[in-house]
Formats: sequence, structure tokens, C-alpha cells
Amino acid sequence: MCILVANDDGYLSPGIRALHKAMSRVGDAILVAPDRNRSAASNSLTLSKPISVHRHADNIYAVEGSPADCVNIALSGLLESNVDVVVSGINDGPNMGDDVLYSGTVAAAMEGRFLGQPAIALSMATPNPTNFDTAARVAEKLVNKLSTASMRNGTVLNVNVPDVPMNQLRGLRVTRLGTRHPSANAIKQQSPRGDTQYWIGPAGLINDNSDDTDFFAVAENYVSVTPLTTDLTCIDSLSPVGDWLEQLS
Repeated sequence: MCILVANDDGYLSPGIRALHKAMSRVGDAILVAPDRNRSAASNSLTLSKPISVHRHADNIYAVEGSPADCVNIALSGLLESNVDVVVSGINDGPNMGDDVLYSGTVAAAMEGRFLGQPAIALSMATPNPTNFDTAARVAEKLVNKLSTASMRNGTVLNVNVPDVPMNQLRGLRVTRLGTRHPSANAIKQQSPRGDTQYWIGPAGLINDNSDDTDFFAVAENYVSVTPLTTDLTCIDSLSPVGDWLEQLS
């Protein structure tokens, strides 16, 4: 099995190094990741300039671009081997609920799925985690299972792992995305030159953490596995929106 390993925290992050090591036990693992932290880059692609790729060791490449750039370039030009699965992570912090829309970790997996490969995004469900080995071992189990299981086209597995030793996990649970309240206001400040500047405000507090959500699962020390689809269509809204569009005709 040939496994493409990517992330958004950069090729030197402890999470991706733990993941690369674990995937090397499963098959031929190739690490292609941003040259620096690109968290919250979402699905952005760099179209305004060429993208440099630097080889740092056997099967380790740093890309001057976004997480989606890394996977796109790896699958469409950089790698000579056919990739069997894309695994993104292990992210330094959670990607649950509304976070997935901003997540570079999830975006790297999505890009792999856009290009026809099974894909998994892995995150530690706590900021500044220490138990990356737990998530790495979960990744091994999932990738080994993918070799015999199948997923519906366009599906990405978004996995959030509690920051606990492996023996404290209560198991794996399939979940849906929870939701957050709106994010806090932007933080205004003055630069030393007197310019007005803003920091993006913190993410909103949890709004929906029902017992079938990712938020609930990780709070109970379960690994949350949420199947995501690349189709963002709100099916329930098709009929009502169609009704009021007819009124505009």
C-alpha cells in the first residue's frame, strides 16, 4: 500500500511525524506537507504563482503552499507511485463541528478525495496535545481496514481522537458534526505605527453536543469518526427555496 501523508501544521510538526512513522508500518508512506504552519487555510489552492517543492529526505517533501496544494501536486505530478490512500494529520487540536469548513487538515483529505483517493483527516481533540501516538495507532487501524472496506464516492472520514493514552480510549464511534455558536468578535488593536489592526476572534462555544455528535463522543473518550461528503447541497432547502424563486419569476 502506498500512503500519502499530509497536514496543515507543516512538515516538521510532531503530529505528522508520528503519523508518517505509523503509516510506514502499514506501507510505503510519503510525506508531502506545507513548509510552515498553514492552519485554517481551508481548501485554498495557489493559482497566482508557481509552487516550490523541496525534498528533505527520502519520502519527505516540503511545499511552499497550502495543504490542498500539497495533495494536488503530490497526486498530479510529484509522485511516480500510485497512491492508495491519503491520510492528513495528525492535527494539533480538534476539527469538529463547524471547524471543518476552515480546516486545512480536512481540506488536504478532501483534495485527495477530489482526485479519486480514499481519504482520512485525523486530529487530536485537545489543543496542545501530548498523546499523538494514540492517534497514530488509530490511523493504523483505520487504514488497514480501508484496504478491505469501501466508502461511498466523495466521502472523507473526519477523525477526532481524545488526548489520552491508547488504553483509556473507550472505542470508536460514528458521529455527525455538532455545531458552535457564532465566533467571538474580532479583536482590535493599534500597531506601533498607529495603524488599526484586527485579530480574528476565537471560535464560538459549543452549541449542539447531542449524544450522536463528534463533540459528545470525544468528551466521553471515544474516537469520533464523521463521514463527510464533498456535496454541500442542503437537500432540505431545495423545495422551499424553489417555492420562493417561483414567486420571483
